[in-house]
Parts: sequence; C-alpha cells; structure tokens
Amino acid sequence: MGDSDAGKFVEETISGNKVVLFSKTTCPHCVQAKGLLTSLGCKFTSFELDQMHNGSAIQDYLGKTTGARTVPRVFIGGECIGGASDTMKLHEDGRLMNLIG
Repeated sequence: MGDSDAGKFVEETISGNKVVLFSKTTCPHCVQAKGLLTSLGCKFTSFELDQMHNGSAIQDYLGKTTGARTVPRVFIGGECIGGASDTMKLHEDGRLMNLIG
C-alpha cells in the first residue's frame, strides 16, 4: 500500500466514524486511551497498526498529516486531537465528552 492508498484509507475512516484511534497492541498509551473511552461509554473505531499489513504506511501518513507519528493518534469528528495525554487532558478539563457529543 502506497502513501495515496494509506491516505485514502485514513481519510475515509476518519470521515466515516465519529471517534477513531490508530493504535498498536503493544503500546501502553494506546491501552490507556482506549480504556478511558471505554470507561466513558464512548463508541469508537480502533485500528491496530502492528497487526495490519499496511500499518507502517498508515503510520507514515499520520505522521505527515498530524505532525506526529506516535500512537495513539485519536480523531474526533474528523480532527486529530493528539495522543493519549491529549485525550486525558481534554477529559480532565471536562471538554472530551463535548467533542464526542
């Protein structure tokens, strides 16, 4: 999968789902972000990049478009809100659920 295919997949995914996480199964920060969303009863779509044949290309695309290649990359309403610490901060500030709607 090339950059254009990875980009198309990412853009279609984030436009078709309210909350999306690009994650890795071995990442404790990803587990933390998914745990928070689950505890809040939030429905989200998650993709485990380390289990996808095109995960590296997707991660490269995310790095180019969001400014960070790290996971998780959390999107709400088509916008990247950042990673786990950004998600936790939004929750602590009482703004996360407002974004999720």
